[in-house]
Amino acid sequence: MLDATSTATRPVHAAADHPAIPKEKIGILLANLGTPDNYDYWSMRRYLNEFLSDRRVIDYSPWLWQPLLQLVILTKRPFTSGAAYKSIWNEEQSESPLMTITKDQTAAITEAMKGKYGDKVMVDFCMRYGNPSTKSKVRKMVEAGCRRILFVPLYPQQAGATSATANDEFFRALMDEKWQPAVRTIPAYFDHPKYIEALAKSVETAYAQLETKPDMLVCSYHGMPKRYLLEGDPYHCQCQKNTRLLKERLGWDDTQICTTFQSVFGSEEWLRPYTVEHVAHLAESGKKNIAVIAPAFASDCIETLEEINEEIKESFEEAGGERFTYIPCLNDQPAHIEALCDMIETEMQGWLVPA
Repeated sequence: MLDATSTATRPVHAAADHPAIPKEKIGILLANLGTPDNYDYWSMRRYLNEFLSDRRVIDYSPWLWQPLLQLVILTKRPFTSGAAYKSIWNEEQSESPLMTITKDQTAAITEAMKGKYGDKVMVDFCMRYGNPSTKSKVRKMVEAGCRRILFVPLYPQQAGATSATANDEFFRALMDEKWQPAVRTIPAYFDHPKYIEALAKSVETAYAQLETKPDMLVCSYHGMPKRYLLEGDPYHCQCQKNTRLLKERLGWDDTQICTTFQSVFGSEEWLRPYTVEHVAHLAESGKKNIAVIAPAFASDCIETLEEINEEIKESFEEAGGERFTYIPCLNDQPAHIEALCDMIETEMQGWLVPA
């Protein structure tokens, strides 16, 4: 991360006791979903409590939901979720892969921005749930002299439970600032040409390393209740378009690529088809060699490294599947960083010019 703090100075003609003011700069604050601090019971419970108490994620009445969450779900789920995190944990750095990757993305964007704008820009990241909190990073940027902040939720598609709740938390953090910066938020970028190009290149690179081309590319997006779609959430439509644009860029037809949804939770109907069921159906119907990609995730995380690469893979193989290839998220791949930087610079237009 770029430490864009500089020696603060007292304004000209100011009184001797006037506080020093840092040099003005632009803040770019990346936001990812979040991660527990560790995979032990209490770390998992704190994280899951914050996540599952978000009304954007679970919109049931708190009078009904909170007793169930506190007395039932949070007594059991920290153990199972903790075991899943333990299976993918970055033990060397004592953090989850999502944290490691988000740091790497931030470092890459920092380098690109510093090369163009010098010390005019400060780049950092926060998490919607867990640490580092959005509030702490907004505070840090304001103290460093950021009079304008571009907030960048790392979600290609717009959804109430992802980018919207990240924005909510960002705006709540601003409520505590006496010197409130001017702000912008980045829009959904599922159809941005450079994002589609980066996604296509990742598929082409993965396929080039395989002896046999997969029978099907499964684009597995994080699921949500079908009710959210009917209430106006654009996520489902943007996922479908994302797959279509990727298909067109690859020059494929509908027999080579499909859209599915994973991570079903609770008893109500979610967006279909469910990935875990669909991959089994593919195997049973003769498609024994598939690849899976997760276009809704900017960074590999528990839903990709554990759910896709373990649970969903197991479902496919138990149904007779023979070759399962997981194509990693774009993470800090150069084409992904280039796409993100292009979107960031577009949204910063009028704020600054290259150094």
